[in-house]
Amino acid sequence: MYRKILGLVLLSLFVVSCGSRKGVKGIATKNAEAATIIESHYNAETNFNTLTGRLKTVYQNEDRTQSVNLSFRMEKDKAIWMSASVLGFPVAKAYITPSRVSYYEKVGQTYFDGDFRLLSDLLGTPLDFQKLQNLLIGQAIYDLREEEFEFSQTAKGFQFMPAQDGLIKKMFLLNPGNFKASAQQLAQTNENKSVTVTYSDYQNIDGRVFPEEISIIANEAGNSTRIELTYRSLEFDRGELSFPFDIPSGYEEISL
Repeated sequence: MYRKILGLVLLSLFVVSCGSRKGVKGIATKNAEAATIIESHYNAETNFNTLTGRLKTVYQNEDRTQSVNLSFRMEKDKAIWMSASVLGFPVAKAYITPSRVSYYEKVGQTYFDGDFRLLSDLLGTPLDFQKLQNLLIGQAIYDLREEEFEFSQTAKGFQFMPAQDGLIKKMFLLNPGNFKASAQQLAQTNENKSVTVTYSDYQNIDGRVFPEEISIIANEAGNSTRIELTYRSLEFDRGELSFPFDIPSGYEEISL
């Protein structure tokens, strides 16, 4: 179960990571109002060094629905750590850094330990830590300052779509109240893959605006998988964090 949750988050990254960045400095969008909104989005990024809390996750596909609780720790730009438990007993852990993705599960006694380059080679598309972090904290997965966008105001918020078609179709929706992400939608139509991330609610914790509920829907070849993430008991900058992670001996290595 835990492997499938992590796998869906990684699948989201696989979909959103294809294509290349232009590497343009500043804001590429020429529309002055759009440029101001994009700048506000990055000014609104939650500022913290460390974060701890819990994640309630609900996993749903065509066959079943299951839920699991996760302990969650993050050192911004450096590490993401998760520990899954059922009835108070730990069943799986994951530890992700900018250079490595590692996790193990006790039920099947299996583990994965590799870097993003390995995963990129397996799927033929580049991955990085920053995209996962942005997804989890309510920032645009792609840097909106590096591409020319068509801008419009809709009933649901400020909408940005690339001015030119590329290998991946993108749509970003920003909340007009706090300039955080309301929705992000990306699709590879030629490979029949898509991912939609929506942020149904935000919470204010000690002046910091942070997602409360995130929905991730991944579609591939007609099959749909959904994960609902709910943050609970969040604490910012409570001190230096530890990320305990050791793969038990005797576990079988798996590949994604």
